[in-house]
Order: sequence, then C-alpha cells, then structure tokens
Amino acid sequence: MSASIARATVRAVSRRKILPTRAALTLTPSAVNKVKLLLQNKPEYIGLKVGVRTRGCNGLTYTLDYTKEKDKSDEEVLQDGVRVFIEKKAQLTLLGTEMDFVETKLSSEFVFNNPNIKGTCGCGESFNI
Repeated sequence: MSASIARATVRAVSRRKILPTRAALTLTPSAVNKVKLLLQNKPEYIGLKVGVRTRGCNGLTYTLDYTKEKDKSDEEVLQDGVRVFIEKKAQLTLLGTEMDFVETKLSSEFVFNNPNIKGTCGCGESFNI
C-alpha cells in the first residue's frame, strides 16, 4: 500500500440546497411543434443537429441540419418527443440556451436566446462568446 499524500474528511451536510443542473438546450413549445413538423415526412432522420461555425462579422453562427445518427460526442436533448443533438464544438456555447421558433409576416426562423453571448453583429446572424 502506498503512502497517502493528503487526508480527506467526509461530512454529511444538512439544509444544503442542491442546485439543478443547467439544461444544455431547452425548446419552446413552438420550436417543438416546428421540429415535429419538419421531421414528420422524413422517417430516415432521427432529429436535428445544432452546431456552430465561424462566419460573419462577429465570429460564430449557428448551423441546423437533419441527422440520421447520433455521433458519440454529440449531446442529446430529448424534449416532448423531439430529439435535438448538439455537436461537441457547440456544447459550451449553447449551455443554458432556449431555442424558439418565431413567425412574422416577413420571415419564419429558429431563434436562439443565448445568455452566454457577449456581442452580436448588426444583422443578428453572428455572435461572440
């Protein structure tokens, strides 16, 4: 048996609040409905994959694609029967983000409400963390 370098003590702690972990990504009801609608006639796809890539004047932009399989490094978000996979490169930038689907008279798009963003470009397509 080897000699120990340090000693550890274990204590039971009462009256301590356990904080819930932050979800990697949450979807609004309108986003869930839109993803279900997009996947409705595409049985070969199991969900959507969210990623980030370098683009625009401020650094990063989101990518959203159909996916047929989960990569081993993807994080899976399962909400209301919808599966969304987050690429490894995007996992830290999306932590705590809400994915919404917004329709106006001029456009319809997924909107990512991300509390980690430090700045965005004027057109709203790229961001930095």
